[in-house]
Amino acid sequence: MPLPARRTSNPVLNDRTFSSLPRAGIGVEGMTLKGTIDKSFLLLVVLLLAAFWPWSQYMATGDAQTVAGTTMLGLIGGLILGCIISFKANLAPYLSIPYAALEGLALGGISAVLERRYHGIAIQAVGLTFGVLAALLIAYRAHLIRVTERFRAMVVAATLGVLLFYVATMVLGFFHVSTQALYASTPLGIGISLVIVAIAAANVVLAFDQIERGIAGGAPKYAEWYCAFGMIVTLVWLYIEILNLLAQSRRQ
Repeated sequence: MPLPARRTSNPVLNDRTFSSLPRAGIGVEGMTLKGTIDKSFLLLVVLLLAAFWPWSQYMATGDAQTVAGTTMLGLIGGLILGCIISFKANLAPYLSIPYAALEGLALGGISAVLERRYHGIAIQAVGLTFGVLAALLIAYRAHLIRVTERFRAMVVAATLGVLLFYVATMVLGFFHVSTQALYASTPLGIGISLVIVAIAAANVVLAFDQIERGIAGGAPKYAEWYCAFGMIVTLVWLYIEILNLLAQSRRQ
């Protein structure tokens, strides 16, 4: 019997992720944990390799214009492919790798520019991202973190709050209303960044739970690609927020 849908604030791994997918038929291999891990690792490798190109170009020249084009290509292209995959899960096996490559271009450019300004910040952000991922995975597997309905509801509400926060600051910017104090290296700015990092980390936990449910519910094989894509989306968000937090702390 299919498992009941659970809410998650991950924009990819949400309530309808598996309820709308067909079940693997009798004698047909469905989604597995190993397959999902393998595909997640592959996408991560593609992302890192793609990030190396703008990173090396900027480090060699020190000119931000050399990576401006590839960074924008990665940001816009990644957003488009991400939206397509989110609504068409069956396309994940074909579009996930290009998506990871585009995200790599964007992250490589952004990280390189900040690395030139704050030496060592990129490796710190990478290390902290993987450290948080490992700690959360261990805690989740050891049942130290339990994904209850209350936990889900809190993360959903918090994530929607972050989304509204981003939209509000963007709209205010159009009307020339300064919101720099919210991103400055002040106790308020750093506090806001810490909260957002915590919310992004909570989404990683929900992604673990949703993947586990997909496997238990007999999701089709291509759901491995879809879930791997969803995990990369969540990790990219976590990395960006950690990078921003470190940059704020370095400005003091």
